[in-house]
Amino acid sequence: MTAPSLEPLRSAMEGVYASIMATLDEDGMPNVSMISQVHYVDPQHVALSYQFFNKTRANLMTTRMAAVQIADPETFAQYRLDLDYIETRTEGPIFETMKAKLAGIASHHGMDGVFRLLGADIFSVRSIEPVAGHAIPPRPVPRPLLAATRATCAAMDACTDLDDLLDAAVVTLHDRFDISNTMVLMVGDGARRLFTVASHGYPRSGIGSEVAFGEGVIGVAARECVPIRICHMTSDYGYGASISETARAAGLVAGPGRQIPFPGLTEPGSQIALPLMSGSTCIGVLFAETPEPMRFDFEMEDALATCAAHLALRITLLQRDEPEAEGPEDTAPPPVSGGVALRFHPLDQSVFLDNDYLIKGVAGAILWRLAREHADTGRTDFTTRELRLDGSLRLPAHAENLDARLILLRKRLEERNACLRIDKTGRGRFRLNVLCGLTLVEITD
Repeated sequence: MTAPSLEPLRSAMEGVYASIMATLDEDGMPNVSMISQVHYVDPQHVALSYQFFNKTRANLMTTRMAAVQIADPETFAQYRLDLDYIETRTEGPIFETMKAKLAGIASHHGMDGVFRLLGADIFSVRSIEPVAGHAIPPRPVPRPLLAATRATCAAMDACTDLDDLLDAAVVTLHDRFDISNTMVLMVGDGARRLFTVASHGYPRSGIGSEVAFGEGVIGVAARECVPIRICHMTSDYGYGASISETARAAGLVAGPGRQIPFPGLTEPGSQIALPLMSGSTCIGVLFAETPEPMRFDFEMEDALATCAAHLALRITLLQRDEPEAEGPEDTAPPPVSGGVALRFHPLDQSVFLDNDYLIKGVAGAILWRLAREHADTGRTDFTTRELRLDGSLRLPAHAENLDARLILLRKRLEERNACLRIDKTGRGRFRLNVLCGLTLVEITD
């Protein structure tokens, strides 16, 4: 007998409507409860959210069987799945994906802090049966996803520079997929944080803003190396970049702020985060969100995952060492009137222009190193190769992302309209342009 396939029913497992779960006790007495998630694992397996229903749990552990009824949010067609229990998972990609989605479902229904995922119960599907009732025909697919995917990958292939590639990725997702807000984040210092290197559609770019592994949909996708998709408005999986500033304003935290605000939407209706993988290593995340609920279905996830895989491949290829092109001789432009103090804090390698925070970490150490050498020797032209060989910069042995850090630094200087500029002059070569009087100040924290 051919095993039943869940593939045609994936849209009914988006969590828009709560599903009905039925179990039996050892005497055959039924118990019915509502569950928030029936998660698609593969064509023959689902994961149900294990929350706080004691009777349901007791029945399940006794009989190892359950039945659930799911509903398609567009056609209203309903289906009954007869299931056999296999195991419960309390960690790993499936659990973390369901935990992220549950936060969206809870917020959507005004139940923040009430829903709590205890585990992901894995079941095999014994049978699938349509439930009698009224249904409407599905809407036609609004976008030719295959054509959009092909065009996006072609746009990436046309880029011969990492800077252009990152910008093309976010712009093309907007143009070809009609996604309002997109960004690319790369793995940063210590390989446990990500920093924003490109964004599109936000009032402020947020270049340099950071997300920790495990924080929100972006951090979970990076930590677990799986896509995370939420189709409902959620507050639980936003980003608390403003918390430190609020605490500082209240006098709870001393010293200047050293965080760049995250550019995400205040009230996202849909979010998707896709890890950028180089082999088995996550090197970044492609993130998209819109104010519209149910914007990213499973077919959109498949299309964007293909784009993310192609982006990761192009990033890896462009970051490989190649022979450096010949660049022009050092030609330091004359300073203009005025001046600025470049303040460096060695403890976290943070850099301030006068008293305004600019950047920290390896990118901050790079800028300080370039400015110091320029002040000592007048030099303006540098190479990425010499930075890689400079132990004082503390580049991570793995996932150094030096080119991405230089892009981040260049964009931050441009956004601040600073009198310092970093310009690329060739493959593996760049120039520090100092357009004002510069005073270097090293601060002992």
